Amino acid sequence: MCFGAVAIGGLTRLTESGLSMVNWDLFRTMKPPLSQEEWEAEFEHYKMYPEYRYKSSNEEMTLSQFKFIWNMEYGHRMWGRAIGIVFLLPCIYFWARGYFPATMKRRMVIAAALIVAQGGIGWWMVKSGLDPSKNSETTVPRVSQYRLATHLSIAFVLYSIFLYNAISHFVTPRKDISSLPKFGLLRGLSHSSKSLVFITAFMGAIVAGLDAGLVYNSWPKFAENWIPENMLSRSPLWKNLFENDVTTQFVHRNLAYLTLITVTATWLVGCRMGLHRRAKIALHSTMAMAYGQALLGIYTLLYYVPVWLASLHQCGSMTLLSLTLWLTNELRRVPK
Repeated sequence: MCFGAVAIGGLTRLTESGLSMVNWDLFRTMKPPLSQEEWEAEFEHYKMYPEYRYKSSNEEMTLSQFKFIWNMEYGHRMWGRAIGIVFLLPCIYFWARGYFPATMKRRMVIAAALIVAQGGIGWWMVKSGLDPSKNSETTVPRVSQYRLATHLSIAFVLYSIFLYNAISHFVTPRKDISSLPKFGLLRGLSHSSKSLVFITAFMGAIVAGLDAGLVYNSWPKFAENWIPENMLSRSPLWKNLFENDVTTQFVHRNLAYLTLITVTATWLVGCRMGLHRRAKIALHSTMAMAYGQALLGIYTLLYYVPVWLASLHQCGSMTLLSLTLWLTNELRRVPK
């Protein structure tokens, strides 16, 4: 469900639907408009904000167009609430029955806190795009790239907690391979790959928040240059890393290269070791997905970020993270 939430959230952003619901209430906004009058009232409320004025500056937005973007955002919010319910009810039951050891209890408390925080962070993010002092009707209203990256990162952390919990419980390593030569190197590379996937995805969210994927739509060069111009145009210098669209695309691309190199190194080391069958499958799957994700990123760039390709690219990052989590689980030390 966390994977689905990220996928739906990405589609909501890519279809510019995220600012259509201008209110946030945990319970009242669960009921969608049902009558024509309710839809018109919701539409009138939306018209008070910068996004409507921008989208209607050339051609008036229709009610049917508004319904589409509103339903996209509504679906994303309801999916998030469903995750909370699906997590909370079984968690209370198993906790009350004493099925959770102390380590699991700590993980569940952390997961519950993150789910609650994620709802608040989502609205905090949306508010930045509704603020008329930061958005005008002459420019595309955008949410803060910092808040977008925070929202995505929390989703990735939650997904990782749930997935690794399940994998470590149900998919235990078949044998201890810690005595194999270069095991420490392989394990370190696999954890580095996992970390780099996360960091690259974080920078991808910054790129998305700035629409920086549309700055340079050529590959491997940036137009005619290997190093793009105006990378350090902002002051202080650190702001270029998060607020300069040229720099953020450059950093995201090079993080992707570094991730690919690290995954390849992991694969080369692992192929020379006597890993058991399931570990080999995890290793080869991670390698294949890393190159598949790189190709998705390149084609997303070259085709000017079409919705379907950009959505696949975001889902690809989640899939690659899943595979690195599986691989690191297979390389755990088995207690004797």
